[in-house]
Amino acid sequence: MNLPEAEQDFLRDLVKTARQRSHVVRWVDRDGSDRVTPLAAPEVKQLNRITGQLGISQSAVMQQAAFLPVNRKSI
Repeated sequence: MNLPEAEQDFLRDLVKTARQRSHVVRWVDRDGSDRVTPLAAPEVKQLNRITGQLGISQSAVMQQAAFLPVNRKSI
């Protein structure tokens, strides 16, 4: 492919993620909407660390995270 190295790295990461088994978390958003969030293996690992620290389920963590304020630095 005739693309810049950064774009090739991005595409490699997409392929790598697509080949991994995804994990799905079902949860209810703050407006009551049912949500389904697919996670890659590294995301599942980090979410599991958080759930272990808090002692609550993955869906409960996601519900609580929906109320976190937006980080203005990333906008």
